Amino acid sequence: MEKRIKTLYIVTIVAILAFLGMQAYWLYQRYVYSLREFEEEAYNETIKAFTEYREERISRSYSKNGSNTSTSQYRIVSDKDSAGGTRFKASITTQRYSAHDLLGIKDKNRLLTREEQSKVARMVMENEGINEQEKTFDTEGSPSESEIWVAFKNLDLDSLAPLKMEEWDSLMNAKGISQEANLITRDSMEWQPSILSHASALKPMVSISIPYSELTKKSLIVDCRFPVTEVLRKMLGSLIVVTLLSLFLIICLILQFATVLKLSRLDKMRNSFITTMIHELKRPISTLKMCVSGIENDRMIEDKEMKNELVRETRGALDNLSAYFSKLRDMTFNDVEQIPLNLTNINLRELFDTVSKGAVIPAGKRVTFINAIGEDAVVPADYSHLFNILTNLIENAIKYSGNSVSIEASTEISSEGVRLHINDNGFGIPAGDLKYIFNRFYRGKMASSDLPGIGLGLAYVKLLVEAHHGEITVKSEEGKGSCFTIKLTC
Repeated sequence: MEKRIKTLYIVTIVAILAFLGMQAYWLYQRYVYSLREFEEEAYNETIKAFTEYREERISRSYSKNGSNTSTSQYRIVSDKDSAGGTRFKASITTQRYSAHDLLGIKDKNRLLTREEQSKVARMVMENEGINEQEKTFDTEGSPSESEIWVAFKNLDLDSLAPLKMEEWDSLMNAKGISQEANLITRDSMEWQPSILSHASALKPMVSISIPYSELTKKSLIVDCRFPVTEVLRKMLGSLIVVTLLSLFLIICLILQFATVLKLSRLDKMRNSFITTMIHELKRPISTLKMCVSGIENDRMIEDKEMKNELVRETRGALDNLSAYFSKLRDMTFNDVEQIPLNLTNINLRELFDTVSKGAVIPAGKRVTFINAIGEDAVVPADYSHLFNILTNLIENAIKYSGNSVSIEASTEISSEGVRLHINDNGFGIPAGDLKYIFNRFYRGKMASSDLPGIGLGLAYVKLLVEAHHGEITVKSEEGKGSCFTIKLTC
């Protein structure tokens, strides 16, 4: 049985740890999923903001008078590479001019007349005063030809209205997006925005790369950070459900194991009780058998002294049997209120004298009784039950002590009632046993197979005290003795 319980204990711990591990793994995956949701949201907001900023830059790429100061010509040449795929080369020829400079007009803010605009157009066609540049780009890896045409426009836009970090930061701050941005030049062309997932679960961050001039390999890198608390707040519902479910299942497992353990202890306690009870009942039965044998002997019966001894031993054995059965009967009551009480005013000093005089003292042991109870210590109680209470406490003090023991009784009287102290200098009770000594059938470390008892004495005492609406407590130190205190109302 012990081996099975140990195995069950190990299995229970493994099951709890495995369950907690699975829950932790699930929560981590849910956390990662929430991070990805935050990343996607940050990506969409950043791309939306970049699109707005690009439109604003396009509007600024025209001069105030509406005349363009730059014209570009685009050309795409395709050929086959060594693998048989299509390879594009892009060329852009840019003509830059100032209409006011061509006409010699110093006031840059003056609007041109229709005739002046026509004259500027002719001069451009004739290539007079025009700064013309041609650039060719190897667009290997471009997704399609249409992407290259978009890249041409972005190149012109970057020349006419460059991307400025202060403008970008201002825009993002206005939208309430926390970010850090940088402009970089890559080693290769990037054609589509990309997202790099968080590098750490504890410090989540997403990096968004947005190419704003593909042909010149320029990209805007936006780092968005978001606190872990925000992620956890989003998954708060899942956290609460998982935590409650985990606690419920763990408690169920623990209660299940505790129940099995309790049943095992009860089974062990039952077997121990039966064995001890049989052993205890053998003593008076053996005495009765011996006395019956003596009664059958005519010579012993004729001896008056021997006859009285037999009668005394028989009565003592019967009293012991009656006491055992009385304890068992009273212990079967589920409620202390069910125990019948015949209340009379009892003088505790006189009662202690009576109990101490009738105490059975083993041979070779010296017991000293000190009655320090006041003469006025009178309480309403059931005499037989109070007698049994003191008898049990004194028997225990004698039983769990050395060859010499001193038992002192004293009282404290107050408006709340009487406190009766039974103090001894015996073995004392180990600290680990103190909280169990009033449990039924419990026998502490000081109990041994040589000392008679069935573990009902103190449980019986507590039951009778509570039947009188009283309270019993104990203070003890191992090796120095014990003090039981009974509180009874007057």
